[in-house]
Amino acid sequence: MQRVCFLLKVREDRLTEYRERHATVWPEMLHALSASGWRNYSLFLRDDGLLVGYLETDDFDAARAAMEATGVNARWQAEMADCFEALDGQRPDEAMKPLTEVFHLA
Repeated sequence: MQRVCFLLKVREDRLTEYRERHATVWPEMLHALSASGWRNYSLFLRDDGLLVGYLETDDFDAARAAMEATGVNARWQAEMADCFEALDGQRPDEAMKPLTEVFHLA
């Protein structure tokens, strides 16, 4: 199992909208994440917009590819893209760069 953690930056003027959208994630998106192997997926948002994501999966590259193959992911990423800073032309899911794990208490 892989533990994956990543950082993104939500625009401060879109924090409320970002929180509201994640309070009501589309059922189709939730199903796609689960079916694609995303487990124990959490997002943590700081008031300045720092977003920390964490998930567990058997294979992160395969889980990302499985989500890429869904239509719902493309729609979700298109709707969420304007909420983020510094995507450099990428979709939010493409900008998720895993951090290197340096410690884990098992």
